[in-house]
Amino acid sequence: MLRRSVKAMGAAASVAALAAGLAACSSSGSSSSTAGSAAAGSSSTGSASTGSASTASLPTVTLMVGGIDKQIYLPYQLAQDLGYYQKYGVNVQLSTEQAGGVGAETAMVSGQVDMAGAWYVHAIDFQAKGQNVVDVVQLSGAPGEREMCAKGSGITSPSQWRGKSLGVTDIGSGTDNLTLYLAARYHLGSKDINRVAVGAGPTFLAALQNNRIACGMTTQPTVGAVESQGAGASVINLATTSGAQQWLGGAYPAAGVLARADWVASHQDVVQKVVDALVATMRWISTHSAADIANAMPPAFVSNGLTTKATYIAELAQDKGQFLPDGMMPADGPATVLAIEKFIGNVTGSINLTTTYTNQYAVAANKLEGFGS
Repeated sequence: MLRRSVKAMGAAASVAALAAGLAACSSSGSSSSTAGSAAAGSSSTGSASTGSASTASLPTVTLMVGGIDKQIYLPYQLAQDLGYYQKYGVNVQLSTEQAGGVGAETAMVSGQVDMAGAWYVHAIDFQAKGQNVVDVVQLSGAPGEREMCAKGSGITSPSQWRGKSLGVTDIGSGTDNLTLYLAARYHLGSKDINRVAVGAGPTFLAALQNNRIACGMTTQPTVGAVESQGAGASVINLATTSGAQQWLGGAYPAAGVLARADWVASHQDVVQKVVDALVATMRWISTHSAADIANAMPPAFVSNGLTTKATYIAELAQDKGQFLPDGMMPADGPATVLAIEKFIGNVTGSINLTTTYTNQYAVAANKLEGFGS
């Protein structure tokens, strides 16, 4: 959910660049880019692609992801690596957000890309601004985030945040919204805390180590890097549905696929193909181990300057429950997200939640996979 610019790179080049960049950033403790700078590979691998049509003959969809190498966003790349986009009849060109520019959801709504791999909350926020965006498949039922507080800070609760600098991916991002909400639960307003945009990966780690922030919200593999380097510890866990229930009041649908409602209406066949591929991927995730998943991902995603493969697998095994096996929106999820947006003042008017998401494509995809009537 960072605010970054579009940049698509080839798989080999992007993997090499990520590995080198993360290693350099880890040793220096600072960087101008984040771990989310890995771009998607364009090739499909795995037996699922055998016998499929060549990508040249398939309809093409551009999909930008909000930090493609983050664990919370792994299904988009995994679908590519399993060959599922090609298998289900669509050429999906993946890209990722880059430091200092437009976010995936903004790139989508402005027409720079067709779809965004981003949080459901943006569909609500866009409607509040008069723009119709729809979530066509839901991949996770929890934010996948943790609040990491610096070693020696003594902070164990948002009640201790007054006057503190708190790291978020970017101002206006989902982590920013959740930080404001957690603060508000303890009667702290936006003026009582200092939110600092620190990105993820090496930039987040450096901010914590250099006392730019007392705490910050981030995901794996950054969480693991903070812990392994002794920079801090987790005080709030939003990486599981139980954690979301405890801190947010219910399931919090995060990663999904967003598109403009008018584009969806005019590209329904293509949308169905994308959802078919992603639902098949979610079913695959639910029946395979964290090690299986890591083995299917690009090597630099799972072993780099932030994490080792063994650590990546252990972290994924712990958080894998955030992923929804059927791609369906949790029944009470939209209401939970809207309640939070209203609580922090992001939404003040009425919202028609029924137009912010649809399950029709996921229902059809599950039937195709042999699930549902």
